[in-house]
Amino acid sequence: MVLPQLQKFEPVVGFKFEFDDSGAEYRKESIVTKLVEGKTLAHSWACKGYPGSSEVMFELCSEENKTSLKVIQTGLDSFADHPHFKWERFEWGWDNLLGQNLKQLLEENS
Repeated sequence: MVLPQLQKFEPVVGFKFEFDDSGAEYRKESIVTKLVEGKTLAHSWACKGYPGSSEVMFELCSEENKTSLKVIQTGLDSFADHPHFKWERFEWGWDNLLGQNLKQLLEENS
């Protein structure tokens, strides 16, 4: 599945991709930085035209008949003191993406 904001994505280290979720003013620029097939995907996360960069890592862990997803985002303190980069906004975004969008996708495809 490719999100409407994400035109193209390839799980290849060095692959560059962009997306926006808040209008053109906050265009996100990312580069895949790590890939361990079936286990880990990491990418940089920066906002075009603003200082700062973070890394987002997705880790899959399988136990018995269950798989858990762990998301780690580091480097948030490197972003400008701006309302768009407040911790609460990132927390809301991840809650929305993982708690609603991913849940809906999994339910539709099960």
